[in-house]
Amino acid sequence: MAAGKLSRGQSRALEGALRRSEPVAVSAISLLEIAVLTGEGKLRLKARLDEFFDDLQANPVFRVLPLTYEVAAEVAMLGALRDPADRAIAATARVHRLRLVTSDQRIIESRLVPVVE
Repeated sequence: MAAGKLSRGQSRALEGALRRSEPVAVSAISLLEIAVLTGEGKLRLKARLDEFFDDLQANPVFRVLPLTYEVAAEVAMLGALRDPADRAIAATARVHRLRLVTSDQRIIESRLVPVVE
């Protein structure tokens, strides 16, 4: 699977959740990564970044999960991941007991958090 691309199963899981109006949690750190990668030209969105964030914020299905003390403490336990953002994303999923939708092979291979494949 190419970096940054979701698998067919991951896309179906997200589309199904949206269709059923089920909550979709988004780590606050993921928003930061989207902004940085877009600014560096490494991620291309179908809309401008501000429009993307406006759409995300306006859709009640999406719930942004903040960086909390509990998440920060969990980050310390995830030494298998070197990238602090990856650690925070995995820690957020662990603290909230969620499966993670990611194409990041380092997170997937770490087996620190269940992932949607």
